[in-house]
Amino acid sequence: MGQNITQKLIASHLVKGEMIVGQEIGLKIDQTLMQDATGTMVMLELEAMGLDRVETEVSVQYVDHNILQDDFKNAEDHLFLRSACQKFGIWYSRPGNGVSHPIHFERFGVPGKTLLGSDSHTCSGGALGMLAIGAGGLEVALAMAGESFHVKMPKVWGVKLVGELPKWVSAKDVILEMLRRHDVSGGVDKIVEYYGPGVDALSAMDRHVIANMGAELGATTSVFPSDQEIKRFMTHQKRGEQWRELLADKGCDYDEHEEIDLSTLEPLIALPSSPGKVVPVQQVKGEKVYQSVIGSSANPGYRDFAIVAQMMKGKQAKDHVSFDINPASRQVLENLTRNGHLEALICSGARIHQAGCNGCIGMGQAPAIGKPSLRTVPRNFKGRSGTKEDSVYLCSPETAAAAAITGEITDPRDLEMDYPKIEDPKEWIIDTAQVIGPPPSGEEIELEKGNNLVGLPHFATLPKALEGPVLIKLGDNVSTDDIMPAGAKVLPFRSNIPAISQFVFD
Repeated sequence: MGQNITQKLIASHLVKGEMIVGQEIGLKIDQTLMQDATGTMVMLELEAMGLDRVETEVSVQYVDHNILQDDFKNAEDHLFLRSACQKFGIWYSRPGNGVSHPIHFERFGVPGKTLLGSDSHTCSGGALGMLAIGAGGLEVALAMAGESFHVKMPKVWGVKLVGELPKWVSAKDVILEMLRRHDVSGGVDKIVEYYGPGVDALSAMDRHVIANMGAELGATTSVFPSDQEIKRFMTHQKRGEQWRELLADKGCDYDEHEEIDLSTLEPLIALPSSPGKVVPVQQVKGEKVYQSVIGSSANPGYRDFAIVAQMMKGKQAKDHVSFDINPASRQVLENLTRNGHLEALICSGARIHQAGCNGCIGMGQAPAIGKPSLRTVPRNFKGRSGTKEDSVYLCSPETAAAAAITGEITDPRDLEMDYPKIEDPKEWIIDTAQVIGPPPSGEEIELEKGNNLVGLPHFATLPKALEGPVLIKLGDNVSTDDIMPAGAKVLPFRSNIPAISQFVFD
């Protein structure tokens, strides 16, 4: 029997164990990525290991989370990260260049490779035909030191896509449909592999949207084929020579099966405060909206902003709605500018923010207490926005823009306008200047440690067994934001273990 794509990716990187579901396997890691909130600790771990240079093919440090500089902490950590990249042989994406996942997709992702990232949405890379997994910072640091990554062999969940998306329905509605069916734990210990004729109608960035929110399903990762569409995308990014075809064998099988007829989908929305509380927009239309946020790693593509711009052209956002635009990458912003879409957004009353995570991680753009905020971000856990008593909904760019126009939750199919047709630029502006390569040697580089950064203590050898009292007992559905709050107050302490420990289960 032939192999599916997931099996091919795992088999080609297997260094320990057997591909038997539930058994531990070790995988060789080709690439790593870090974002700045977790990357500072990764760099401190590399220092503690005494590592000279990373052993991976490519490692990249992105500055996309802690980009508000309302005091010295974030600015000093950025300088530390830059110096650590030079010392350890890591690429450095400057503040304001954008969100790690779409930039890695544009600049570094390669079909058939493994990618381990210190961010849960690293799974976005699966849209290119990579085995891309989010993990803890220490696991990423070990991979950068040449160690294998260990994980339980997951089930492979084959999701067959048929048909084509109707007007006013887009990729975000596909993954929201998966969440509607399976909630936030349906993908645990599984890799979701999308296949079938419906995949052909999805662009590379559409697939990025779907793969990104596989994290919200609880999946180990998601995988798409590397086909002619991926070749087209990589060619436009001036990286066509790195493309390779990666398809499932005919006659391959999956551990679990699912089918989605794209033509039957409608605009969907996740209610506060879980990505799994998904209903049709029609069920909640008419509720007044006070914020509409476009952008994030879950809707990062040129098309996601351009369609909003065309919907808003010649119109004004309602005056009680904060209409926020968060470009996912500087490159996308440059292309939107050249093609007139940024002008349409500015003239509609949009607030244009720097390229980065911004409100997705509670770094600014906090909504008013209890006032509905529609966002194209991947998560809406209580308080993640920066407001503890928030009311955040997750939706597509089309639904978010419709709310900005009408001032209330609106099914975009009910708007009296034609569905905008968006085409990619014939020639992309390619911005590589903001991602800085490391020098040939880091031997002479000194780490720039600021006042907020606290190095790791010396740890004794770990004993075979540890005993101690149980300090806390938790229920179900505990999110990462329950454990450690996001937001502008807490995230700057990610380089300072004693300080950030004060916020655990705050």
